Amino acid sequence: MLSDMFQEIYPYALPRTKAQFMPLARWIFAAALSLAPMQAIAETVTVFAAASLKSALTAVGDVWAAQTGNSVTYSFAGTSALANQIAQGAPADVFVAASVDWMDSLAESGDIRAGTRRDVLGNSLVLIADGAGAAPVTLDENLDLAALLGGGKLAMALVDSVPAGQYGKDALTSLGLWDDISAQVAQAENVAGALNFVSMGEAPLGIVYATDAKGAADVSVIGIFPASSHRPITYPAAVTSASISAAAADFLAFLSSDQAGEIWQDAGFVVLK
Repeated sequence: MLSDMFQEIYPYALPRTKAQFMPLARWIFAAALSLAPMQAIAETVTVFAAASLKSALTAVGDVWAAQTGNSVTYSFAGTSALANQIAQGAPADVFVAASVDWMDSLAESGDIRAGTRRDVLGNSLVLIADGAGAAPVTLDENLDLAALLGGGKLAMALVDSVPAGQYGKDALTSLGLWDDISAQVAQAENVAGALNFVSMGEAPLGIVYATDAKGAADVSVIGIFPASSHRPITYPAAVTSASISAAAADFLAFLSSDQAGEIWQDAGFVVLK
């Protein structure tokens, strides 16, 4: 017994009966716990992020989780929908948007934590076609996009609210092509939906981010929109004001790490430093 062992070592210092020994044993146990190193408590960071980031951001999060022992849960959707959810009190710790405008809106409403915002990534906008090996085109004011559609639909994300759709409409308007094809636009809830329309053959053409098209099955990139035809495609990120996670800031910082940068570049993003 533990009491007998201690009694043999310290025969005059310790009590001899079980009733006398138990309070002392509890004290020894409590003292041992107080001297032991504190174990870090793993956290779950909730990330709201633009749908176009799904594959790459999940890979980045897996690396961070493996290194820290924390975990990440995600909500991927159109930036506008996520921003509205955060403004209404959705429990997000980190927001990664595909538009500076929506991040600006949350900054103005006080829904992101001051001093945490950073621009993480850039992207480009492409025209895709159904099927592999489609012939490339030059995206300028001379393109007959209506003829290219042949009566079919042009798949785009929501042109008035989702960043990919807004950038696409800006590009087509800048090139003088929007008015001719606006009636043929099939709008999806987000850029992933626009890609699906084309890959499933429901639309012959679509406008998506270059990163969405990279490696996508059953589609071809047939043109890259000139950067001058639309606003810069920038992905800002920030910790939300409502977050109580001690790990959220660390996760946000990891998005700009060299390890994350390799994943972003492999996925086709431009890493902003």
